[in-house]
Amino acid sequence: MLKADEKQAIIKEYQLEEGDTGSPEVQIAILSKRIADLTEHLKSNKKDHSSRRGLYKMIRRRKGMLNYLRENDIDRYRSIIERLGLRG
Repeated sequence: MLKADEKQAIIKEYQLEEGDTGSPEVQIAILSKRIADLTEHLKSNKKDHSSRRGLYKMIRRRKGMLNYLRENDIDRYRSIIERLGLRG
């Protein structure tokens, strides 16, 4: 579970302008943090299949947002991939 102060720090780092919480960059960054946290959880809880299903759904949602960004603004796509260290 992502704490409120962690989420605010991510939003502040990736927002395009003040008050921006819905841009693809912010959403992708938040999902990436949640995916990383859930991946760590699943390393120690190998039989937690319902959380694994949620992880796959989050990965798919992030991939959809990345595809949207790649189709509409390739420079922003390359920037977010580089900043988050994702494979593109």
